[in-house]
Amino acid sequence: MSVSYIPEPTKLCLWGGAAGRCQYEGCNRELFRDQTTKAEFNQAYIAHIIADKPTGPRGDPVLSEKLKADLSNLMLLCDAHHRLIDKVDVAGHPVARLQEMKQVHESRIELVTAIDQERRSHVLMYGARIGEHGTPLTIQNAKLALLPDRYPACHEPISLSLGNASIGDNEQLYWTMEVEHLRRQFVERVKPRLTVDAVHLSVFALAPIPLLVELGRLLSDIPMADVYQLHREPSTWSWLEHNKPFEFKVLQDGNESASAVAINLALSASVTNDRVRSVLGDDCCIYTVTPTEPGNDFLKSRAQLQLFRETMRKLFDQIKLRHGESCELSVFPAIPVAAAVELGRIWMPKADLPFRVYDQNRKSGGFIPTITISQV
Repeated sequence: MSVSYIPEPTKLCLWGGAAGRCQYEGCNRELFRDQTTKAEFNQAYIAHIIADKPTGPRGDPVLSEKLKADLSNLMLLCDAHHRLIDKVDVAGHPVARLQEMKQVHESRIELVTAIDQERRSHVLMYGARIGEHGTPLTIQNAKLALLPDRYPACHEPISLSLGNASIGDNEQLYWTMEVEHLRRQFVERVKPRLTVDAVHLSVFALAPIPLLVELGRLLSDIPMADVYQLHREPSTWSWLEHNKPFEFKVLQDGNESASAVAINLALSASVTNDRVRSVLGDDCCIYTVTPTEPGNDFLKSRAQLQLFRETMRKLFDQIKLRHGESCELSVFPAIPVAAAVELGRIWMPKADLPFRVYDQNRKSGGFIPTITISQV
């Protein structure tokens, strides 16, 4: 335990750098408020990395005296971790390890507190089991994805849940009920936030693709929103770097006089046109949008998602120009969740054609019609 006097200005600097939290890795406990009663009082211990005496934990014949009141040699800790590093497991806590803990904690606090108010974002989550153990839809995962560009405006996310209907997703009633459930939640939980000027949303969603497209349609009036993708490798919501050349190909199959028009979105997997024709018939014109190498984890970067938005905007315009305003458009999506939300966001009710979204359903043995994206 420390016996040396530490000047008050040094203590204040230590508290400020630690933001009043335990600096032991993985702890981050508030040291000014009791977690149970919420009573506010000082629970912190100031620990020495190199002991203030040569005979103390990690003591040094020269540095102990020299650094006994030096800010760089002090850590703010809770009672449990103070005892751990100085009594229970001294050998397991060498100087280098404690210095790294202090540096990592203080760098994180500096990063978070440097974000200005304009970078606040309301976290919107849509899916099942939000916040439960084991689900990727948690506020902690969202925070990691937002930083350093933005930070959560509230401690709790705006949560939109699935309806947990007992009806199977191979029945039309399932989609009707889930869409209505989503719309009502949106009006109750999201719309009130939009009364604030310049509100920003960060969207994290895991749900059936047609419902994600509908969520995007509901979000189309919100220009300031970022949509995130859950990656498989590595497992994270954070956008990754993707510096390889990348493009979406748009391939047309069928003539423009066909009675039916379809968009085959073969992004996460290859979807052959015969699967589309098995639903719409042979007299259809199919536009296939696909990357060079489709795959369930191809979407890595914001730039790729932006390119998808641009590609789909152009395609919606081209289809309307070529096939006319009375065209009945169908969309067959095999796409990542973020692309599904953006597909709904870019659709403009006054300019674009309505379209029916199909979903691959194992019980039905193929694509089935689900919902129609149209002006409500």
